[in-house]
Order: sequence, then structure tokens, then C-alpha cells
Amino acid sequence: MIFMGLFIAGAAIAAGIGAALANDAAAQLFVFGEPVPGVTTLWHVFLAGVIVATVFIAGLTLAVFGTYRYVRTKRELRYLREEHEESITALEMEKRHLERELARIRRESGPGHSLSPPSHPHPPQQPVVQ
Repeated sequence: MIFMGLFIAGAAIAAGIGAALANDAAAQLFVFGEPVPGVTTLWHVFLAGVIVATVFIAGLTLAVFGTYRYVRTKRELRYLREEHEESITALEMEKRHLERELARIRRESGPGHSLSPPSHPHPPQQPVVQ
């Protein structure tokens, strides 16, 4: 495929050079009804066509690459969103499991025991005055 593309590109370049060198007759190029200055022969017209075609192909290439990038970004965002939802679901399931485990331990420990965490695990520190 690559060889075929290079062969076609080489043939197009050879044909373009041949057409440019074989056409030296006088010509005038008009754009939007106005003559283009500096274009006086047929090979100038041909060269202008090559330039316009090159700019056109560059624009299409940018549009295609932009589309590919947009599609790839959307796909990655969708994957991340699904992964995030799975993560949240797993965390919610773990939370329910831990809540059930805590309720079971509280039931087994009896009414006289309190398993609640201390209100202040560390005593408040006094500010240092200098």
C-alpha cells in the first residue's frame, strides 16, 4: 500500500513537471473576475492550480486528523466515565458491607458495650504564646 501510494505520488509529480515544461504559451488567470498579476503563461496557471490543490489537501488532512482526535477523545471520556461509575458502585457495595458488619458487631456486643469512637481521639492542644 505504501509503495503504491509513493508510486502514484511520483507519477503525479512527473506528470506535473512535464505539463509545466511543455506549456509556455501566453495565458491569463482570473479569480473572482479580476486578473491575477504575475500569471502570464500556461505553466504559471498550472503551478497556481498545484498550489491551490496542495492547500486544499492540507485543509482536508487537518479536518480528518481533527475528527480522529475528537472521536478518540470521546471514546476515552466514555471509558473513564464507565470506569468511574464502576468505581462508585464498588465503593457503595463496600460501604453497605461495612455497615452490615458494624451492625452485626454491635448486636453481638450487647447493650452494655459501646463501640462508638471516642469523641476526641487527641486532646485539644493549647496555643503557644511567646
